[in-house]
Amino acid sequence: MQDHRAATTRYEAMTFRRCGRSGLDLPAVSLGLWHNFGAQDDAENARAIVRAAFDLGITHFDLANNYGPPPGSAEETLGALLRGDLRGHRDELVIATKAGYTMWPGPYGDWGSRKYLVASLDQSLRRLGVDYVDIFYHHRPDPRTPLEETMDALAHLVRSGRTLYVGLSNYPAELTRRAAALLREMGAPCLIHQGRYNLLDRGIEADLLPALAEEGIGGIAFSPLAQGLLTDRYLDGRIPADSRAAGTRGFLRPAHLTAQRVQLIAQLNDFARSRRQTLAQLALAWVLRHEVMASVLIGASRPSQVREAVSALRAPVLATDELAALDDLLARHGKDAP
Repeated sequence: MQDHRAATTRYEAMTFRRCGRSGLDLPAVSLGLWHNFGAQDDAENARAIVRAAFDLGITHFDLANNYGPPPGSAEETLGALLRGDLRGHRDELVIATKAGYTMWPGPYGDWGSRKYLVASLDQSLRRLGVDYVDIFYHHRPDPRTPLEETMDALAHLVRSGRTLYVGLSNYPAELTRRAAALLREMGAPCLIHQGRYNLLDRGIEADLLPALAEEGIGGIAFSPLAQGLLTDRYLDGRIPADSRAAGTRGFLRPAHLTAQRVQLIAQLNDFARSRRQTLAQLALAWVLRHEVMASVLIGASRPSQVREAVSALRAPVLATDELAALDDLLARHGKDAP
């Protein structure tokens, strides 16, 4: 493997946004390693995607303990890149990982106990080959473990130096408020909340986004392209053989590509073209219109998708009348996101 020299222009194309009431800026576009970075994927393609991202100023890489497949292998992939192409750049990077879903057999390999969270992060650090991560999330609420125990475990991991910041993922608004209050009391304020948000799924607008703003927590949206629906891949209603909908990984299935949805995607694409954007670029700009949203989290199967996403940052801000037109279009089609 030849060493990669990072582009000296890497910070010229990227916009950075403050994450909540903290001192941390995040790139407006961040890279998620959920798909295409496991041991079963093409290692050279994964390497090319990460290199392209860093060369464009994407400094934030998002993982979880169970990303792969097999679980843990996405962290190992990034760990190899930290020893290779990204060697010498650790202090320029924000590395995030999570724990909360099933990772190993038995009662201690899932959910939100102190034992699971501490053990999981220790395993993640070994796979990544780093002394600490920048952000550690609890990946989902645990209905059986006291919230105080889960938050105390997160605060302990900050105090022990294993992570610089902590975050929440998939927490509803009221539980987010309770967790944030506990973390403040414990001296480890919640930095960030990761939730699903896109043009086809606006569920967090009513209560979670206001809660984040009031609590001083930054937002980061996962699935801003609705698992690829908000791209040009499905505009004609057909499912390409190499697409996510045709595969077995992720949540997008052929049944989600209804006639109503194909019509809506086509109209959204026409709207994007009127702004001289691709549909994907419009979708990302729409999510980033919220001040509380520190970043959007994209997935990629090839470097060109990363470049397209970053280019969305050059487009004019959506005007009030454009947002109203989009609201009307979405309202007429209703909600049926996967």
